[in-house]
Amino acid sequence: MKIASFNINGVKARINALPDWLDEAQPDVALLQEIKSVDEAFPREVFEDRGYIVETHGQKGFNGVAILSKLPLEDVTRGLPGDEADEQARWIEATVMGNQAIRVCGLYLPNGNPVPGPKYDYKLAWMKRMQARATELLALEEPFLMAGDYNIIPQDEDAKRPEAWQEDALARPESRAAYRRILNMGFTEAFRARQNGPGHYTFWDYQAGAWSRNDGIRIDHFLLSPECADLLEDCQIDAAIRGREKPSDHVPIWVQLRA
Repeated sequence: MKIASFNINGVKARINALPDWLDEAQPDVALLQEIKSVDEAFPREVFEDRGYIVETHGQKGFNGVAILSKLPLEDVTRGLPGDEADEQARWIEATVMGNQAIRVCGLYLPNGNPVPGPKYDYKLAWMKRMQARATELLALEEPFLMAGDYNIIPQDEDAKRPEAWQEDALARPESRAAYRRILNMGFTEAFRARQNGPGHYTFWDYQAGAWSRNDGIRIDHFLLSPECADLLEDCQIDAAIRGREKPSDHVPIWVQLRA
């Protein structure tokens, strides 16, 4: 089972590039972030025509997450438990019924800037709710993963210029500590289980020629439960997508599971 995660930075802006990538990469499941569309306006037919089941958790003009799946989905839920008053569409879950059932959680973690301030407080509080949900899922002892745009640079080696991010919400010590608390619950960070060292990025800013200078950061991650990590075969970043016409500022990352 090939599962991909891709922050598309607006489905309408990528309506040609995204289907082209799906046709090439052929993921069984694609977790999308920043669809920036209400559910009713999401171009479902573009993906349904390619054999995907489409489930969205949208928001007008901002945020929004989606699951595209060529395999049956069960128990689809929307929104991160713990604060039903939260109107930001950042979390979607479903069980993918392949040879092995896999619970997938697609997420778009808050950016948190500027620091300090209410947006950063919201980021850290959201991560606490995410940790609580992860605790519930781990207790089931079944394969599951949490994937998406984490807006977290885990270590200095995950940035071309780490000094430029020291005071940013993506790399603040409190952000990294919150990420490590989740990771240390028993998750495997799929990419680092397959690739070591610096120079691997999933995001390049649109400004100042970041792509041409490879001035990137790695903020899109797959965290696998112990049962899911046992199924891991590969994890790769499709970095070349960033050089195409009208790209997202993110690129896809994917895992291959024995499932």
